[in-house]
Amino acid sequence: MEERPETELISIPATPRVSTPEIQTPSGQRSPRQASKEAKSSTGWTPTSFISPRFLSPIGTPMKRALINMKGYLEEVGHLTKLNPQDAWLPITESRNGNAHYAAFHNLNAGVGFQALVLPVAFAFLGWSWGILSLTIAYCWQLYTLWILVQLHEAVPGKRYNRYVELAQAAFGERLGVWLALFPTVYLSAGTATALILIGGETMKLFFQIVCGPLCSSNPLTTVEWYLVFTSLCIVLSQLPNLNSIAGLSLVGAVTAITYSTMVWVLSVSQQRPPPISYEPISFPSSAASFFSIMNALGIIAFAFRGHNLVLEIQATMPSTFKHPAHVPMWRGAKVAYAFIAMCLFPIAIGGFWAYGNLMPSGGILNALYGFHSHDIPRGILALTFLLVVFNCLSSFQIYSMPAFDSFEAGYTSRTNRPCSIWVRSGFRVLYGFVSFFIGVALPFLSSLAGLLGGLTLPVTFAYPCFMWVLIKRPSKYSFNWYFHWILGWLGIAFSLAFSIGGIWSIVNNGLKLKFFKPN
Repeated sequence: MEERPETELISIPATPRVSTPEIQTPSGQRSPRQASKEAKSSTGWTPTSFISPRFLSPIGTPMKRALINMKGYLEEVGHLTKLNPQDAWLPITESRNGNAHYAAFHNLNAGVGFQALVLPVAFAFLGWSWGILSLTIAYCWQLYTLWILVQLHEAVPGKRYNRYVELAQAAFGERLGVWLALFPTVYLSAGTATALILIGGETMKLFFQIVCGPLCSSNPLTTVEWYLVFTSLCIVLSQLPNLNSIAGLSLVGAVTAITYSTMVWVLSVSQQRPPPISYEPISFPSSAASFFSIMNALGIIAFAFRGHNLVLEIQATMPSTFKHPAHVPMWRGAKVAYAFIAMCLFPIAIGGFWAYGNLMPSGGILNALYGFHSHDIPRGILALTFLLVVFNCLSSFQIYSMPAFDSFEAGYTSRTNRPCSIWVRSGFRVLYGFVSFFIGVALPFLSSLAGLLGGLTLPVTFAYPCFMWVLIKRPSKYSFNWYFHWILGWLGIAFSLAFSIGGIWSIVNNGLKLKFFKPN
């Protein structure tokens, strides 16, 4: 008798093991429903298609029901894995109750922040045409690589790459993946935390000057002391245990980012432009200086789209099953977040350059707004804008520091084979906060630091995902897909080297002109 489609319905392991961080899983597992459809399409119509299984075998129906019930159970519970208790102790994978709303909050908090405030500085070196073109290309490029990372999170059926380094190891190998991905991701987290301390402390100082004025205190705090105040607040908030626990802070950061971004460019555009304004790119005495300044400006634009080192970590906080994979809510939340990111970054860059031209100070549009229009704008509105920036910096510090906290605790738990106590966890986070503070005191050049950060960490956003797609998905060699991703990846590496050189040149150039500590 010809084999019936019902007999090919499913093949299930006898003793499934279920756990939530996923490490290993049987490969080649197929959905029983899809297998049944394929079997029907391949066998075509036969007379036995009308014969009910109950007439062919007395145990056909009970067996079919058992298989269907087991299939539904596996789809509801999740992937077949081996238990990895260490992941349940770490901040990234400690909680897996995230959803699309959390993904939108985290991505928006990571994608809009202080880096948007220095975008007009890049336009001052690039001009209108190259500035808008570079910003548009960077936005489309990073949005595509974001989609790649979301899809590669579960590239192997049933296996989840919960961290950027884990995906790099799967693509490049165990040792090479660590060398390629660990430094830029940790550097991006630490560098962003340092830059947040700089902009947060300076903004707190400006907020205090606006609200209190010169009569508030005869001995106001210095800039370094404001850095210390901001760092202390960050350390207090960093005691929240895991990534899902800071979803409320990410919501606050997202709302404040959208609000102050809109307020900054609207206030700048609504005021009268300074008389000597010019839209010609800033000129330098030598062609080498012009080249390095342009590379630094492009690095600032690249740094505006940092945040890909958090994509896999955010997706790891969501439950994932065969029936409801995590990439669906993650991509839904990311699309909403990046629509708002575009509505914030493009108006700030274009509106800020239109309002101030090449008179834009190196600190960004916020410093320009205070320097040119502090007496034209009501003090209440100006103070509210600066306060929103402080809240956003406090929130962004938490999400960008979480991968560093996770790395610290992973090293501790792998050596001791036990979870971190409250005191050990707090000690790591206090140490991290004050190390970032000391780095910020030594390098208080925001725009130059942004360019260097953008150059050194550009492969994480623009290059590595393209290489990972080729090495994991393995498209046909010499196909368009193969050529496209290899070319895109190597372009990202080349841009990274050029932007890093421009960032170093800018830091050295500013270091020769400015003092590390300001008198007030």
